[in-house]
Amino acid sequence: MKVIKENTLSIKTPAKINLTLDVTGKRPDGYHKLKMIMQTISVYDELSVSLIPHNNGKDPVVLKMDKELPDKIPPEKNIVHKAAMLMKEKFKINMDFDICLNKNIPAAAGLAGGSSDCAAALIAINRLCCLGLTEEELCSLGVTLGADVPYCIKKGTMLSEGIGEILTPLTPLKPVWLVLIKPDISVSTAYVYKHLNIAGLTAHPDTDRMIKAIENNDIPCIASCLCNVLETVTIPEYPIIKDIKTFLTDNGASGALMSGSGPSVFGIFTDKDKAAATCQKALNNRQYANYDIILCHTVSNS
Repeated sequence: MKVIKENTLSIKTPAKINLTLDVTGKRPDGYHKLKMIMQTISVYDELSVSLIPHNNGKDPVVLKMDKELPDKIPPEKNIVHKAAMLMKEKFKINMDFDICLNKNIPAAAGLAGGSSDCAAALIAINRLCCLGLTEEELCSLGVTLGADVPYCIKKGTMLSEGIGEILTPLTPLKPVWLVLIKPDISVSTAYVYKHLNIAGLTAHPDTDRMIKAIENNDIPCIASCLCNVLETVTIPEYPIIKDIKTFLTDNGASGALMSGSGPSVFGIFTDKDKAAATCQKALNNRQYANYDIILCHTVSNS
């Protein structure tokens, strides 16, 4: 995070992956009960927020992006716009906002790019407007905008429970090299959760074993503990996800997993050179010509 000038703040907003994702039940309000381990990675958007004078009845939040998102929603329905409006109205801020968003995180990918951008907007406005909100107060606002937003405010290595808002810090994971591949398909999160057969799940993540592996920085054990129950819905619907997992493990990954509800898949590697070679092989694969393929690593928030 850095201040560019007195009234502008620019923040790098990181993506996340799920090292585990379990669904343990369903609440009366229809939301699913989750238990998952989330991890920040070195893939970032950049969000710049500027305070501008009140613009006489025009939109008090101007959001500009360097590329159009796949869902083509108008700016006023973007979660970043909603975050800025929430802060402006709740705290009666008498300035308007000019927001620029440069996208590098693949959109609609299971990487919490939108939630991370939203978290950055809340953090930036809190600082620019000297609101003095604590991290916990920002998280309480963030969860009203999206279940992943509190995690994206805190970042790092976290056990996430409830609908995603109950966060327990874990031992920060030391940098682990990853190859991230996002195929050119869109997956509906709502569809995945609607079609998840919780009672029929035959395998669940061993969360305690994963936590221990993270504490020991045991990459082979971390790789062996990777588990996401949402794959039971997404892979039958989109077999390319299984193909990508196989490609990664056949080319040196210690393990591979779909992140979130997909379609992004990441492979875990024991060293950078092996990861870089696999990344280059994916880039040279004609079948992956329109895919997002990224060499990256986990990031500690300690």
